[in-house]
Amino acid sequence: MLPETLRWTGEIEGALELIDQRQLPGSLVYMSCTTTGQVFDAIRSLAVRGAPAIGVAAAYGAVIGAREQADPLAGLVRGCEYLATSRPTAVNLFWALDRMKRFGQSLAARNLSQPEFLGELLAEARRIHDEDIAMCRSIGRYGADFIRDGDGVLTHCNAGSLATSYFGTALAVIYEAQQQGKRFRVYADETRPVLQGARLTHWELYQAGVDVTLLCDNMAGSAMKQGKIQRVIVGADRIAANGDTANKIGTYSVAVLARHHQIPFYVAAPASTFDLAIPDGSHIPIEERNPDEVRTFGSAKTSLPDAKVWNPAFDVTPADLITAIITDRGVISPPNRTTVQKLIDTER
Repeated sequence: MLPETLRWTGEIEGALELIDQRQLPGSLVYMSCTTTGQVFDAIRSLAVRGAPAIGVAAAYGAVIGAREQADPLAGLVRGCEYLATSRPTAVNLFWALDRMKRFGQSLAARNLSQPEFLGELLAEARRIHDEDIAMCRSIGRYGADFIRDGDGVLTHCNAGSLATSYFGTALAVIYEAQQQGKRFRVYADETRPVLQGARLTHWELYQAGVDVTLLCDNMAGSAMKQGKIQRVIVGADRIAANGDTANKIGTYSVAVLARHHQIPFYVAAPASTFDLAIPDGSHIPIEERNPDEVRTFGSAKTSLPDAKVWNPAFDVTPADLITAIITDRGVISPPNRTTVQKLIDTER
């Protein structure tokens, strides 16, 4: 059974507890956040990562922000503005913070006491948390049909339970197919430079009893050529209105390789990952991270200490390389401006 990625303990004076993913796979350790600064640092440092998990953590962080000031609405707004600066690419962060801020503003007219205001706000954060779990389950149900007995499935980075409240996005498809009794193999790219595939995806698939093999990033093309891979499933951090998708750096390369080898390439993400205000992938902000992530491999130095480094955390896969986008509301195929708009509008 997979562990909870994050949870809220207690009531309005409680804490956000989350797996410190920097410690995996060596240690399964929960860290406790009781200030907005701690939530900010957890998101920024990748203690919690994955677009849906960041969004849920930020929702609870908004509750913490509200209780840090005598005026809880002012604290909420301040906390949301601060947390929004933690990472720029994953749209779920901004979606969750905007929802919490709008909800808090709707409470202001009710003349609630501070405990009542915070109680209502915590209930809304818990709803976001519960909805995320339900969305992941739905993605798994919609996507499992794409996996067949005997398949080799390649995934990149971590879009599993650790990247969400529970179950995952891309890995939800795998877990659902496993629960249906299908027999298949998963190949996990290590995902340099922070090794989310090696440290996190391989770890959680192994915990779940999935047949998983770890690959260096530069082995994917060879594995495809040798017929080991029949489909690719990845997650997403932001999807533009035309279906262009931002995901962990290296995803675009995998998509190009899949197209060359005529292998279906699927993206799995909830509706909250779509940003219809962005027309295409060229407008998605791409986070650039600390060069030392590339200059080192764990504690070992792998370059000169002053080596010039370019370290974007994400790249953009154009919609025309994506076979389908698997969402909690259904499957978008082929992804384009019309099909994306049609599905995302279905429950608005």
